[in-house]
Amino acid sequence: MNYPDSVHFLYALGNEIKTAKFGLERIRTLLQALGNPQDRCRFVHVAGTNGKGSTCAMIEAALRTEGRPTGLFISPHLNEPTERISISGQPVSAGRFTEAFNRVHATAEKLLDGGAIDLHPTYFETVTAMGFLIFTEAPTDIVVLEVGLGGRLDATNVVHPQLSVITQIDFDHEAFLGISLPAIAGEKAGILKPGAPAVFSRQRPEVTPVLESRAAELGVPVSRTSDWSVSDLELHARGSRFTLTGERTLHIECPLAGEHQVENSVTAAVALVRLGVPDRTIELGIARARWPGRLEQISMNPEIVIDGAHNPAGARALAAYLARFYAGRRVRMIYGAMRDKAVEEVCGILFPRAAQVIVTAPQQPRALFPDAILRIAEHPDLRTAPSLREALDLVSDATPEDAIFITGSLYLVGEARALLGAQS
Repeated sequence: MNYPDSVHFLYALGNEIKTAKFGLERIRTLLQALGNPQDRCRFVHVAGTNGKGSTCAMIEAALRTEGRPTGLFISPHLNEPTERISISGQPVSAGRFTEAFNRVHATAEKLLDGGAIDLHPTYFETVTAMGFLIFTEAPTDIVVLEVGLGGRLDATNVVHPQLSVITQIDFDHEAFLGISLPAIAGEKAGILKPGAPAVFSRQRPEVTPVLESRAAELGVPVSRTSDWSVSDLELHARGSRFTLTGERTLHIECPLAGEHQVENSVTAAVALVRLGVPDRTIELGIARARWPGRLEQISMNPEIVIDGAHNPAGARALAAYLARFYAGRRVRMIYGAMRDKAVEEVCGILFPRAAQVIVTAPQQPRALFPDAILRIAEHPDLRTAPSLREALDLVSDATPEDAIFITGSLYLVGEARALLGAQS
């Protein structure tokens, strides 16, 4: 298959959340047939709810700054599936992506024909196997590997990492991971492995005992961000700077916006200390990190900011950001969501922060229709638009005092980046 065909086939496998295979038997069988490429890589394995992607980006940027050939595996993508697999800071080419897909797909078909697996590997299982092949053959010195969903039964959880990292845990995907924070934490703690040290972000009180208990059970040495202190914190609309003190003193310049990114950058810094990265390299690397689609300013006039606030924790982070930096501005919000998200709760958090709200729908089969949002949300100036392009038409009269925020689903954020020509 060529690149468009491979992408079409992956999408045809179904939504990667709803068709997730909770269990490692199929991915292990597939990888064994491929020669177990994951056993020839070194990994930093990162789980969590919000913050794991940006933490991955900062860890990878610092490792690359040290001069090491790096791999980065993330999900979801914003525009192209190639974004999920990066080598030394660059997404893989369409050709390399396609070649890896064809090898994984051909292997899966042989396993199916022989009755070794029950179904074709899912979208996420397929791309995970592709990533392992690409990282092995690149070659890479170390790969920063983001968990897809949960941890314990996630397709990435076939690796024995050099370091495990668990970022802050909150509610998301409750139908799959459990309806309580301890249950969700138990799934995330599933990435911990005997003999592999771990880094834990600051957690909510009901989460900490679950993580600590699992670490103690496995004899995992743990570094905690709570053992480090932040001082001289300066927050600005495009990032933050602060002094981090623990085993040593680091001067962190975080280029990712939002107060929540302070804890993410602390987590990245502590992880990098555990990996033996020099202090100055940690500082330079975090300062060079990029994480598109999260409080990303993509236009100055009019000011347009995009943010994938797709769950309650993300919505609270965006609401805090708006309260801190845009309290004196007229915020015009364009919002779209997927049907399987906590939309009513997210709307209740975000909409009071905006002077005007336009609800629309990402161009995805699982998108929630704008009229459905109207039935569950309230706002004095609430409008609908069938598409993002038409929603943008409704704010075309923006003045220099206006700030336009496009938020909700990461699919909508990806559309905005493509439509408005954001730099990758």
